[in-house]
Amino acid sequence: MPAVGGISVGGGKAYPGSLTPFVTVTCIVAAMGGLIFGYDIGISGGVTSMDPFLLKFFPSVYRKKNSDNTKNEYCQYDSQTLTMFTSSLYLAALLSSLVASTVTRRFGRKLSMLFGGLLFLVGALINGFAQGVWMLIVGRILLGFGIGFANQSVPLYLSEMAPYKYRGALNIGFQLSITIGILVANVLNYFFAKIKGGWGWRLSLGGAMVPALIITIGSLVLPDTPNSMIERGDREKARAQLQRIRGVSDVDEEFNDLVEASESSSQVEHPWRNLLQRKYRPHLTMAVLIPFFQQLTGINVIMFYAPVLFNSIGFKSDAALMSAVITGVVNVVATCVSIYGVDKWGRRALFLEGGVQMIICQAVVAAAIGAKFGIDGNPGELPKWYAVVVVLFICIYVAAFAWSWGPLGWLVPSEIFPLEIRSAAQSINVSVNMFFTFVIAQVFLTMLCHMKFGLFIFFAFFVVVMTFFIFFFLPETKGIPIEEMGQVWRAHPFWSRFVEHEDHGNGVEMGKGAIKM
Repeated sequence: MPAVGGISVGGGKAYPGSLTPFVTVTCIVAAMGGLIFGYDIGISGGVTSMDPFLLKFFPSVYRKKNSDNTKNEYCQYDSQTLTMFTSSLYLAALLSSLVASTVTRRFGRKLSMLFGGLLFLVGALINGFAQGVWMLIVGRILLGFGIGFANQSVPLYLSEMAPYKYRGALNIGFQLSITIGILVANVLNYFFAKIKGGWGWRLSLGGAMVPALIITIGSLVLPDTPNSMIERGDREKARAQLQRIRGVSDVDEEFNDLVEASESSSQVEHPWRNLLQRKYRPHLTMAVLIPFFQQLTGINVIMFYAPVLFNSIGFKSDAALMSAVITGVVNVVATCVSIYGVDKWGRRALFLEGGVQMIICQAVVAAAIGAKFGIDGNPGELPKWYAVVVVLFICIYVAAFAWSWGPLGWLVPSEIFPLEIRSAAQSINVSVNMFFTFVIAQVFLTMLCHMKFGLFIFFAFFVVVMTFFIFFFLPETKGIPIEEMGQVWRAHPFWSRFVEHEDHGNGVEMGKGAIKM
């Protein structure tokens, strides 16, 4: 790794254990919690490009889209009510993630997953049977509550269950589920849009019940993490669980570290206030800036509105939905690349390579759209080679995100937080993510209308900034046990000034106790 921001960890603990079939199956089931998030991301853009849906709920947008007088392709979907349909979910997810922190900490990760699945299930039912815009919004809010709980608990669950050597690959299973959800949604949109009678959008929205049932049933059969059992005072079962998931009987060192971490964590009465302490400055910074930058890559512009976007830049409805399917396939395949390489090449290498690749692609797409659509948004006839170029570079951009900022934006925050602030910090991470997802979803179509092709330059600027941020400020965290993560901050040339006077040995001073990192 580069010297700046990199870290070579030596002398750290190496807990015994291996990747057991039990842990593998458990993490696969838990990771399916990402399906609800992915399905919703994929389904909303496709539904909002279907004429029967627009005619029933957003007739003004339908008239503008189908009017022969509309020459400016950039602005045909510009409607705050339409974007509220998409973005209201993420505002609800922001609020519920704060509540989920308390549930996750006091009652365990499984209960948060269960709440997430049930709330999402009810929201899907309401949306599938919606008769008015108000029902759509209520359904979206309930979907958002479900996503807030799931996104808060699933990454933590995966990081705590996985052996540290395989934590990256197993945690990225969550992102893989998100991408599979997006792909399935895009494929369903393509076929449901062809149903005669124009009611296919109901199947698209109501189909969210399937991933909701998967996470609901999964949460009932999954075992608790040893960390969660210890937090709730059930140490004997926690030891037996740790032996089972590690596949060895000698788990004393890891178990004792978990117990010590839990005892120190229990002394913390105000974990939210604790986040503001100087020694947690690097953790809080990452909890805020990583999800902030993840949304400012512009990826949700593509994933939310892929059919709308392709339609707006000149593709017909069928072609727009198929282009979204293509980007969905790329998303899934590229996420598998990250699963293969994250514990081999490291987090920083993927972050940096993905950033450079996204910058190049955004510049090319901006140039291609600007050359054909100009300022007035009237491209005339679009040749096939042009469509191929745009879709190709958007796919390369999606691939870059899918093996870098997509999975790592969830993985890195979930693995760097010490136990005493873990639930609160993860809630900050999810809340920031959902807030900026809400903002981008709400203003994107208006920004496209006013900024034209310059919108892609806008996002490219932030990709440049965040790539430099990773290079200088994010240490490498691969192969480090969660309880030992404090060493990466003490060895970092910038963050060491915040933690070096607080930390002693492998512990973090916490008044009456010390926590193993």
